[in-house]
Order: sequence, then C-alpha cells, then structure tokens
Amino acid sequence: MALWLAARDPRVPWYAKLVASAVAAYALSPIDLIPDFLPVIGYLDDVLIVPLGILLAVSLVPRDLMAEFRNEAELRAARPSSRVGLAIVFAIWLAAAIVLAWLFWPDVSR
Repeated sequence: MALWLAARDPRVPWYAKLVASAVAAYALSPIDLIPDFLPVIGYLDDVLIVPLGILLAVSLVPRDLMAEFRNEAELRAARPSSRVGLAIVFAIWLAAAIVLAWLFWPDVSR
C-alpha cells in the first residue's frame, strides 16, 4: 500500500515511480517470467524478483516520504469496515439469485 501511494505522489522522483509501478504490475500480473507449473524454479520469480523489486523501489523513495506513506498505509488499513455496505451487497446478490431461480427454475406442473 505504501508503494502504491508513493507511485502516485508528485513529490516522488519519476524513476522511483517507474520502479514501484513496474513491481506492482509484475506482482499482480497473471503472467510470470518463469511459469509456476515448473517445479521449484517456477516460484523463484515470486520469491526473488518481487521482494528485490520492492526493496529497490523503497530504496529509491526518499526516507521521509516513505515514512509518511507507511503511516498513511497503516491508517488506511485500520479503517473500520462498513457492515451496512456488506449488507447492501449481500441483499443485491440474494435478490439476483432469487430472480434467476424464479426465471429459470423448471416448472413441474407443465
């Protein structure tokens, strides 16, 4: 989260933003340099490339800014969750399931 904040802040140098964005894109990408189905070797990129990229990106962001981004990331992670929002989303899914079941349930009386 702190690197995501750093990649969007105008005070961070462009090269640090570039590295942070590239690391995040690679970490979230479904395509790996080494396919995961290869035994042991397939997970090397996840174990080596991503952490080393994170270390590089963090080292390129000025220390005082990185400390600020870490604090902001902690505050965002500590936000309370919305139970009302959860209830609304659940109600929408339940209503959609009921409508679909009503539309497509086979009528046994025919």
